[in-house]
Amino acid sequence: MIAGIFHKGSGLGNQLFRYVAIRVLALDKGYDFSMINKEGFKGASFMNLDMGKSNDIEFYIEEPAGKVIPHSDLPLREEKINCYNPEFNFIEDNTIIDGEFQSEKYFMHRKNEIREWLKVETVSLPENLCIINFRGGEYVRVKELFLAKSYWENAMSNMRKKNADIRFCVVTDDVGTAKEFFPHLEISHNLKDDYIKIQSAHYLILSNSSFAFFPAWLNEKVRLVIAPKYWARHNVSDGYWSCESNIVDGWMYQDRHGNIQNYSECMRDLEAYKKNNQYDKFPITIEKYSLKEKIARTLPKSLKSILKKIIYR
Repeated sequence: MIAGIFHKGSGLGNQLFRYVAIRVLALDKGYDFSMINKEGFKGASFMNLDMGKSNDIEFYIEEPAGKVIPHSDLPLREEKINCYNPEFNFIEDNTIIDGEFQSEKYFMHRKNEIREWLKVETVSLPENLCIINFRGGEYVRVKELFLAKSYWENAMSNMRKKNADIRFCVVTDDVGTAKEFFPHLEISHNLKDDYIKIQSAHYLILSNSSFAFFPAWLNEKVRLVIAPKYWARHNVSDGYWSCESNIVDGWMYQDRHGNIQNYSECMRDLEAYKKNNQYDKFPITIEKYSLKEKIARTLPKSLKSILKKIIYR
């Protein structure tokens, strides 16, 4: 069995990346899979996920970050990545796996299966309606992440070039900030409804947030997706991507001047940038335990629950 983790502090998008990567690896390798802190899954109100094999892995939730720290005899493989790591495919059975895994390469060969795993009831939306996925919240305080008003204005202009009769509706985690940006548009904030709208829309303008990835990626109706070029470094990049795996085939990417490029054009620009600049391409794989944890892992299970209070106090 391999086990993944639902961190309390992770949003739905990040949780789904972890779940999908772990389950695809298990399917590819013929392993059982399981999820730690399955009660912490944030899409349970509208997704009926198979959580795999039950487990008795104890864990501690580190606050305020909400990170789930497993306490188990199984080894923990924690991936710190900025691109796809092919070594992921050689992870051995009986391992706990943690990481972001935000690349199609981890799971794109299982897209049909993933569509069934993450199945939701889509809705019928007008063919000329574009859903804007606006991310506010903690992004507002981070200048590298929070997209400027010009990004949204340019994206709406590009959508109008595609369809002169297009209308817009906003889904968001931050209604107050969204109203400042889109005072005349309908705005909604509901996890289930917003997710389903993204998966049902014919046109999408995305933020640089993981929430919209899977509903947009699995959307079988969508005609045009516009996303920020350089993703989480859209505001500051001179040609690098915060994670080159965020370049998705079939989506269009808009730069700070409102120009849009397809997948091939973005990859061409990235390769040219990497030839002329130092570029940290390779992920770091670490097994991370404190000295106290390493000692605790050698003890009988009956003593571990007592020692946990000392380790994590």
